[in-house]
Amino acid sequence: MPYYTGRVSTVVTRATNGQRVQFPAMYLRKFMTNSGVKGHFCLETDNNKFISLEKI
Repeated sequence: MPYYTGRVSTVVTRATNGQRVQFPAMYLRKFMTNSGVKGHFCLETDNNKFISLEKI
């Protein structure tokens, strides 16, 4: 929950291919429920810059 309530600014997770992915937590807040964030997401970047995050 600290990620999603704004107390921590960065999320670090793993892609389905095992690659480590780090991005600002603010992009996950719209997907937050009472039980946290669950599901698979598509992260779009350009030159390591965030473009979008969509739940799939």
